[in-house]
Amino acid sequence: MPKLFYQGHGSCRFETDGGAIIYLDPYVGKGYGLPADLVLVTHDHSDHNRLSLVTRKKDCVVITHKEALEDGKYNSFAVGDVRVDSVPAYNKNHSRTCCVGYLLSFDGLKIYAAGDTSETEEMSTLLPGLHLDYALLPIDGVYNMDARGAEICAEKIGAKHVIPIHMKPGALFDLKTAESFRAKNRLIVAAGEEIEL
Repeated sequence: MPKLFYQGHGSCRFETDGGAIIYLDPYVGKGYGLPADLVLVTHDHSDHNRLSLVTRKKDCVVITHKEALEDGKYNSFAVGDVRVDSVPAYNKNHSRTCCVGYLLSFDGLKIYAAGDTSETEEMSTLLPGLHLDYALLPIDGVYNMDARGAEICAEKIGAKHVIPIHMKPGALFDLKTAESFRAKNRLIVAAGEEIEL
């Protein structure tokens, strides 16, 4: 059974049914002990790219915005049975040229990890047609969109489940902020919690 473990802030770990381990934006929390097959970094801000936390297998693949976005082209990757498609992420605090989000496909699931962003054009054009199972959206309202902005995006994206992340600067998790995100398909996952996907 595929799983998601939320370390907190913007950091999480995915485990596929076949045992592949994927880390997204390592920075804080616990749960970095499983050796990684794949590490994804959405941008180079220090709260998203602490690769030193991650134990990596010898053939581990690390994808950052530099590999994901080259000469204005959003790239795709296949790592074992995992497909990764990079997509735009941006706002006034994050340049379109050095930030990305990721679409992950494995075990018949489609997951959108938005990265640090506010609403993008693709949330209305590309994402709704993908029939996403999960979307991870930042809701802090300081560096990214706030909870209300994320609700609007969640409605446009149309994922079956939307998990609020990156909810309060300096905190792994903040329940009050998470609960202020009132999307109808909201799924709150606390820091240190693991769920089956």
